[in-house]
Amino acid sequence: MLKILKYSCYDLMRSRWSYFYLGFYLLLGFVLLFLNHDIGKAIITLMNIIIVLVPLISTIFGIMYYYDSKEFTELLLALPVKRSAIFIGQYLGVALSLSMSLLIGLGIPFICYGLFESDIIFEFLSLLGIGAFLTFIFSALAYNLGLRNENKIKGFGLAILLWLFLAVIYDGIFLSILMVFGDYPLENIALIGTILNPIDLSRILILLKLDISALLGYTGAVFKKFFGSSAGSLISFLLLSLWTLLPILLIYVTGKKKNF
Repeated sequence: MLKILKYSCYDLMRSRWSYFYLGFYLLLGFVLLFLNHDIGKAIITLMNIIIVLVPLISTIFGIMYYYDSKEFTELLLALPVKRSAIFIGQYLGVALSLSMSLLIGLGIPFICYGLFESDIIFEFLSLLGIGAFLTFIFSALAYNLGLRNENKIKGFGLAILLWLFLAVIYDGIFLSILMVFGDYPLENIALIGTILNPIDLSRILILLKLDISALLGYTGAVFKKFFGSSAGSLISFLLLSLWTLLPILLIYVTGKKKNF
């Protein structure tokens, strides 16, 4: 599996899209810090971008890489290599490459602008960690959709639809429920609704880390009320870990049964 992982990473390092992705975050970081010299405010601005953009890019890269490497995958399957090792290795190669682009692309501008002298370095590292979590989660979800759909257009369409649902539609449905049934106690439903969406979990984890009570919103306020800032952050972290492990486990199970 390590050899396949290394090959996938090396293959993506030669791709111009990886350099474009890295360059985008480099430019974004420098522009944000140039326009706003306050690192704390730059992190808050960056939060909104990462929560929406990272899942989208990870979904597109994950599904594209699966279909583009399909012929090579079929060649590997003819060799005495475990099926699960092939798919998990390829997936980890994509997720690690994207995560490294994110970490390097945003890390360099903030280091240049004095991140190590700032007292919010841990909040910035938390933001990058959450970006890495979202990368692994949405790459895995996209890879699962690719494994389950032979038709490239259908798989690509489902992957984009999944991102659209979790990033936009889910919040709309959730807020509508809260407004319609506002006269009833909805704390437990708000908690469950937040747990079922990794993007909402990531947003609340960042806000709890930054302790921005004004931006927490209803679900974030419920999270803080039930668990407090420290316990809420720990529970959010554990739930994001679970969101990461479950799709990887699904890749493992589906990959073992996959026929070409």
